[in-house]
Amino acid sequence: MDQTGGCRAAKPDRRPVPSIDPKLFAPIDTMPSPEDAAASGSAPHIDSQDSPDGACCVVLGPWTAAELTAQPAWQDLTLQLKTLAAASASTALWDLRQIGQLDHLGAQVLWDHWGRQWPDKLEVLPAQRAVLDRVAQFSVDRPEPPVTSLRESFLSLGEGILKVVDHGADLLALVGRLLLNLIKLVKNPREGPWRDLSGHLYHIGATALPITALVGFLIGVVLAYLISQQLRQFGADAFIVNILGISLIRELGPVLAAILIAGRSGSAITAQIGVMRVTEELDAMRVMGIAHSYRLVMPRAMALAIVMPLISVWTTIAALLGGMLAADLVMGVTPSFFINALPEAVEAANLTLATAKSVVFGVLIALIGCHFGLRVKPNTESLGQGTTSSVVTSITVVILVDALFAVLFKSIGV
Repeated sequence: MDQTGGCRAAKPDRRPVPSIDPKLFAPIDTMPSPEDAAASGSAPHIDSQDSPDGACCVVLGPWTAAELTAQPAWQDLTLQLKTLAAASASTALWDLRQIGQLDHLGAQVLWDHWGRQWPDKLEVLPAQRAVLDRVAQFSVDRPEPPVTSLRESFLSLGEGILKVVDHGADLLALVGRLLLNLIKLVKNPREGPWRDLSGHLYHIGATALPITALVGFLIGVVLAYLISQQLRQFGADAFIVNILGISLIRELGPVLAAILIAGRSGSAITAQIGVMRVTEELDAMRVMGIAHSYRLVMPRAMALAIVMPLISVWTTIAALLGGMLAADLVMGVTPSFFINALPEAVEAANLTLATAKSVVFGVLIALIGCHFGLRVKPNTESLGQGTTSSVVTSITVVILVDALFAVLFKSIGV
């Protein structure tokens, strides 16, 4: 750079240079700390000058991640880049040859300031050109989200409806085959899959008792504590028995048990049948003339139809115990009063309705789990997707059916 402030390259000096001991000087790549750099004026910056050939931007200082991330240096550099006109990024002469050190972060800052395009006038060293080329190669603008037209939205809606209809048709066919298999079992009970049924009763029912009791107990405690905070304001402490009895026996007990079984056993049913698809056991059963619905679907549906009412009552009892304990601790409602007032507050029809709902919940969970298991394709990705869809669909159907029961039997047990 000449004394007039231009960007012309200095003429090479051909005078002999005396030998100098290199130990007297620090290495070239040794960089000062950000504080020392800012204090000495060697922080990364751009020297904007006017030359006879036009505007000239000389990039000075070390443009590295260590220097650019320093708070004072980055703030000053950001302010300086904003002051430079956008037009100068493409029309001015950019001289990068005097940069102390340039890494990919510094090259990215320059590339973004240039509008992600090469300036018309640029003087760089070969090593700097290589860094800028890599940044330019991998700096890709984020694609804009595709604009969905009305026709595409309509087609997507139609595709979703067709999928729902397809699943509904297969599920309805599965229900029909289940009814035919039950008739066959009644006619010839000796050939029924009783060992499979007993195994499912144990794995689905007996092993689920601890987790359902724990969750039910905690739900009862929480529900009783929250209800007590409101009833205490009106002096209606005794009515906690009515609220807990109706809510737990009629609604929360069966629904909570069904959700737990759907997430625990419904997913296991889908995974078991899906693995049989992956290992080609289902194809082997078809070759041997063994009906999938008779040996796989019917035992699981029967097991869940038997187990779900028992688990529902078990969960309800645990929730009532938790509520009774919380009511005694918080409101002083003794367990003896709770037990004596419960039959008068809750009619027996609520327990009958809850038991009937639990049977329907169990059959639906089994059918949905088997349905998605039989639709699994012979790959692990489809197995994971089928298991997830089974759990989500089972829980959704349980809540919808419970709402339907609440509307249809709103006058029973109230």
